[in-house]
Order: sequence, then C-alpha cells, then structure tokens
Amino acid sequence: MSVREDAISPHGGGELVDLKAPASERTALAAYAAKLASVTLNARDLADLEMLATGAFSPLTGFMGEPDYTRSRDDMRLASGVPWSIPITLGVDEATAKSLKTGTEIALATEDGKRLAILKLAETYKVDRKNEAQNVFGTAEDAHPGAKNVTAMPPYCLAGKVTLIEEIPGRTFLEYPREPRQTREAFRERGWKKIVAFQTRNPTHRAHEYIQKAALEICDGLMIHPLVGETKGDDVPAAVRMETYKVLLDAYYPKDRAMIGVFPAHMRYGGPREAILHAIARRNYGCTHFIVGRDHAGVGSYYGSYDAQRIFERFAPAELGITPLMFENTFYCKRCNSMASYKTCPHSDADRVILSGTKVREMLRAGEAPPPEFTRPELAAILVKAMRDAK
Repeated sequence: MSVREDAISPHGGGELVDLKAPASERTALAAYAAKLASVTLNARDLADLEMLATGAFSPLTGFMGEPDYTRSRDDMRLASGVPWSIPITLGVDEATAKSLKTGTEIALATEDGKRLAILKLAETYKVDRKNEAQNVFGTAEDAHPGAKNVTAMPPYCLAGKVTLIEEIPGRTFLEYPREPRQTREAFRERGWKKIVAFQTRNPTHRAHEYIQKAALEICDGLMIHPLVGETKGDDVPAAVRMETYKVLLDAYYPKDRAMIGVFPAHMRYGGPREAILHAIARRNYGCTHFIVGRDHAGVGSYYGSYDAQRIFERFAPAELGITPLMFENTFYCKRCNSMASYKTCPHSDADRVILSGTKVREMLRAGEAPPPEFTRPELAAILVKAMRDAK
C-alpha cells in the first residue's frame, strides 16, 4: 500500500522522501565513498541526517541551500512557500568549505571515520549564526541551549542531496517503529484513520496522561512519540523515559488504541518554532493530529506559556495539513476529585496538585515519590530508582 493510501499525505504534498541507498548498491557505494573527501558529522548532524534520509523531514532531500535557509530563518517557509520553521543545515569551517568544489560528491562521516552518506555538493554559503539564533529562538544567549548550539556551529554551510549508504550508528530502541514508513505501516495494520501524536522528552505524569486520553476520545489511535536524540544534561535519560512509557501503556491504555514510536531528532528547545517543526514531522510519520500543550518545546522563561499554540495561527490549516489539538495546563484538583484544567476547574491553586519539574527532581533525588495524583506509582518507582542509581 502506498503512502497515498495512508490517512495523511507527507508534508509538501509529494511522496515521502527516501534517501537510503538500496541494499544491493551499498557495497559499491561504500567503496566509492572511501575515495571521496569527507566531512565529519557531530551527534546533531547525525540526527538530522537520519531525519532527512528516512523522510521524517519531507520534502527536504538534503541539507538546505541558501534560498531555503534564508526564507526558513526569516519567514518560516521554504523558498517554494511550503511551511518550514527551523533551518536544517550542515555547518563546516572556512577551510573545509573552500577546499570543496561545487558539483562534486563528498562523504559524510562519523567522528571515528566511518562513511555513512554521500552528499552531492550543490552549494556552499556563509551565514550569520547569531542572526539565525535570534530569528529562530528569539535570543542568541548561551543560556538558551538551542541558541548556544546554533551559535557554536561553523558559519559555512554545505548544501545538496544526500544518499545514505550505511545505517546510522548508535540507533536505539529498535523494537519500536522509528521511521515514517514503519509508523505508517503500523497505523494501516491497526486500521487507524485519525491518529494523534504526543511529543515528549519527559516521563509522562498524570497531566500528560489526561490530555493524551482526551485526544484519544476523538481519534482512533494515539502514538506516544518520545524524542530520543540529544537533550539537555538535566533531562531524564531516554532509556529511563522509555521504560516509564512502556509501563504506563501496558497498565493504563487500551492495547489496540495506543502505541509507542521513536523520534530520533535532537531537541532544539525552540519553543513555538519547534512546535511547528514537530507537527510537520509527525505528519510525515502519518499522524493526522498533534497535541500542543503548555510551553511546547520551551526552556526556561524564554517563551510565553501558550506562544507555541498561537504560532499555528500564522499558517492556513491546509498548509500544515495536520490538526493541532491545543490543551490548557492540567492538574489534579482535590475538590473536583479528578484531573482538570483551568478551563474546567473553578477552584484555587491551593486545591490543585501542581509540581514544578525542579520540585519533582528534588523529591526524586531525595528518594521521595511524587504523590499519586501527580505521577502513577509504578512510574514514580522507576524514576526514584533511576535517580538513586545515578548518584
């Protein structure tokens, strides 16, 4: 069954991009790549390469050229006008950029020299990384982890189509669908037509569970889609988070209506702009709906609580093609005796169980489980143990 028969078409209105070389050609391509000049990729470059190669970043077929870069940075669109909120570039230093000739092919390699892909060099251009950070994140401060990553990138960019000739090293959680073609197949097998995705980089607490199940009331299926690429050092490790998601789904979700997928992107902490990129990618994974909660993909106090919801108003619904489901901040209310939100609960904060991430981490480090109104006991036990083992 083709992607055209799926519940939703890939972003940009075309076919799902596939930049992976056929298995039958990989040996010859590896021998060819060994003779090429090479560029070394860091962990974030590798994550972008995987997202490009598998079609998760459709309609992109490689690292951005200058027209796409500039319009994405300034207008949240590609040069064609298709929505795209964050530039995807391959940065190199000046010496490397000037040593490479446009029109030639170069190898993309890991830090230990393994050649993973071939890039047909279409263009080399120079950018202002501080300007990029300011436009994308609203700040160029090093205190913002996404901005710091961008300003640390070399200023020259290599653009062109890529062909993946080896598997990306270090891929994890392969027992779960990781690529758009895999999730689309899983949805077809289940007969789901309306699929809602939930982006997460944190263990699921009761508020998350509440909005996931509210969304599931109007959809056929839910995909918990944790980001497993690079995150901040104080975020809960992916392996611990994945264990909590599995326990939660096994105990509290209908088995035929919820599943876990894996999102191998790195976290940019781009707030509103990253919410748009997350939605676009989930459309490519085959989802028709996408949950956008309070301070989606935010960090610190850089973004307003609902900026990531309001940014969707800047696009016509048909342009993004995936329906955002907006949720208020949710909590357990002792007087309501249930989960609720500011939209549904008339009581005061004194009646509500609202814990900050900092407070939860403090409790876990002390070996104290958060209250069951905040976190399911089974999940709290996993987190307490992980914190204890990490000491």
